[in-house]
Amino acid sequence: MKALILQQANYNVWANKRIADLLMKNPSLLDVEVKSSFPSLKKTVHHIWDAELIWYGRMQGKNLPWPPTEHLFKNPAIDKFVETSQEFARFVENADDYFFNGTTSYRNSKGVNFENPNSGIVMHCLNHSTYHRGQIVTILRELGVTEIPSTDLIAYLRTLSFNQ
Repeated sequence: MKALILQQANYNVWANKRIADLLMKNPSLLDVEVKSSFPSLKKTVHHIWDAELIWYGRMQGKNLPWPPTEHLFKNPAIDKFVETSQEFARFVENADDYFFNGTTSYRNSKGVNFENPNSGIVMHCLNHSTYHRGQIVTILRELGVTEIPSTDLIAYLRTLSFNQ
């Protein structure tokens, strides 16, 4: 189980870096208002980042304020969310089977108590990032960006086979 989850965590870092690099080449688009789940590219990235920070903290027994990026960073740069993804991947890499088979108890943003399996929490977080990266790609296309790198899992896996 751990090998598959770690692969997904490393894929998340790779895909987030590709998106961050693209957004940093198009900074004028970051705050353009759009019709999507979040009203701008920047706010969509911050939502991905906030979710990773919250879940990463919860699995370490920390209760971070919501949204954490507003409380932890002053004028956070768009590429900083990649650093959180890297920390998250290192956390996964250093976790043992006991952790993945265990659970985390936490309060959600409304104060309701929950307990979920750690393996499911990690996969939720990574899947959540994938979902919103897809929204970012759609927004970029709507804003006229035509050269968008693939963030598909298979594209990541192909890079691994070339590097072996």
